[in-house]
Amino acid sequence: MTYSVAVAGASGYAGGELLRLLAGHPEFEIRTVTGHSSAGRPLVESQPHLRSLARLTLRETTPEVLDGHDIVFFALPHGASGDLTGRLADVRLAVDCGADHRLADPADWAAFYGGDHHGAWTYGVPELIVVGADGKPGRQRDALAGATRIAAPGCNASTVALSLAPGIAAGVIEARDIVSVLAVGPSGAGKAAKTHLLGAELMGSANPYAVGGTHRHIPEIRQALRNAGARDEPAISFTPVLVPMSRGILATSTAQIAPGTSADEVRAAWEAAYADEPFVHLLPEGQFPRTADTLGANTCLIGVAVDEAAGRVVVVAALDNLAKGTAGAAIQSANIALGIPETTGLSTNGVAP
Repeated sequence: MTYSVAVAGASGYAGGELLRLLAGHPEFEIRTVTGHSSAGRPLVESQPHLRSLARLTLRETTPEVLDGHDIVFFALPHGASGDLTGRLADVRLAVDCGADHRLADPADWAAFYGGDHHGAWTYGVPELIVVGADGKPGRQRDALAGATRIAAPGCNASTVALSLAPGIAAGVIEARDIVSVLAVGPSGAGKAAKTHLLGAELMGSANPYAVGGTHRHIPEIRQALRNAGARDEPAISFTPVLVPMSRGILATSTAQIAPGTSADEVRAAWEAAYADEPFVHLLPEGQFPRTADTLGANTCLIGVAVDEAAGRVVVVAALDNLAKGTAGAAIQSANIALGIPETTGLSTNGVAP
């Protein structure tokens, strides 16, 4: 079966990555692409690397243009998709790569985003451990099966959640004192021209931002860790740092080890969580990931160490913020929702050098 696809916000970085991956998907047919100021222009003016899609012209982003497709992917700025998605009348599956449908708590939305809260959709991180009402751990992919509305994750949020959820669910680490520092590429900030994202500002420099608990992905991380079974309300000190690489996230997260837990028990929690996952891979003991090894791939690579002197676990995770962090997660989740094999159209092989 072939599904008709529209991509809203196709002129941006996330939209371009969606299109790059969708172009190789055997069951998805890209029929419509939309933009804002670029409407009426050929897609390849905004995305010159997508030569196979040169036939497409960007259209206005309206419910009338998007309706009637089997699948609509939204790659719009935060706050822009909520109203549009509510006006769709004939779309089998909508996947929002923005933040508008990620947070379940309206108070979290008001505190970190502001404006109208449009309600939470099914969260699009299939590998995430979710503890049910019966206390038994499952996976978010179970909730995605048959879903019609999916919220793709924030790239930083999913990196940290995938890093720590195995330890939270297994009870081998504490949630009340988490520290995460992330080296991130500026493509996660979008394609709009901003002085602090210019090459002259970034090259040869590392620049922290959203310091002191202000980053918008913090409530999303806390929500994921609560769902993973955190016994205490998760408390996280989260500091992202812009570094001069166009793509990628390298997240170093530490948390207190639960009293009486051995180093072997700590590592066993991550081994059990990701042993059978096609896209989240735990590296051998003593090895840690590089962002370079995930570029263009739908993979998250994780290394785990125990700092016995500090009584903390150290988890280092790497992924491509545009691929596994955004577009890849969206397509992987859409595959599950539609009953297509989860790995269809997605690769574990990166691009090197």
